Amino acid sequence: MARAYYHYTLNVLEKVSFDAPLFTKELKKAYRSFLPQERLELDIWLQKFLLQKPDLLAYLQQSNEFSRRDLFKAS
Repeated sequence: MARAYYHYTLNVLEKVSFDAPLFTKELKKAYRSFLPQERLELDIWLQKFLLQKPDLLAYLQQSNEFSRRDLFKAS
């Protein structure tokens, strides 16, 4: 079941990647809900995915919303 949720989350991230603020929101939600190993897998996926989306990468780098420190905080 956990793997299904992981793949579902990746699918959601791909579908909302047209909207950088929404992508950031979903990415934060994923980091809060994933286990540490899944977070590492998400980091690897994100690095590969952002190579295809330079505009999204630029937004994440410039955004004050995107902070690795904040991503690991639970709500």
